[in-house]
Amino acid sequence: MTTLYRGSCHCGAVRFEAELDLSQPSFRCNCSICRRTRFWPAVARDSGFRLLAGEEALTRYRFGPCRNEHCFCRVCGVRTHGIGNDTPIGRMVGVNLGCLEALSDDDLARIPITYVDGLNDRFAPPAQVAHL
Repeated sequence: MTTLYRGSCHCGAVRFEAELDLSQPSFRCNCSICRRTRFWPAVARDSGFRLLAGEEALTRYRFGPCRNEHCFCRVCGVRTHGIGNDTPIGRMVGVNLGCLEALSDDDLARIPITYVDGLNDRFAPPAQVAHL
């Protein structure tokens, strides 16, 4: 069951709301960008994500095969979300769980995690996950 959450970057320039089911797996990936930014997304369907403010403050980054967009606030540098264009559910938004308001440490600890070996382009856990 989805719940509406609000979130923002650190400085508040980028604000959004997302319909998320936090009983479903979130993702931790070892690819070069997720590892460096410590990105921890939960999945929202494209229709379940709304940017409320800050379009002009977003910087969008693509690399490699350019399948995904990585969205950062150009003011504070926080990666608020990413857009997956080539996924099993079609276009989706990966919402950075660290940007959501009103989630306690206990709430975050209960969110299931699926580990992905993005470094080797595999939807399977890498050999080591403790650092993710």
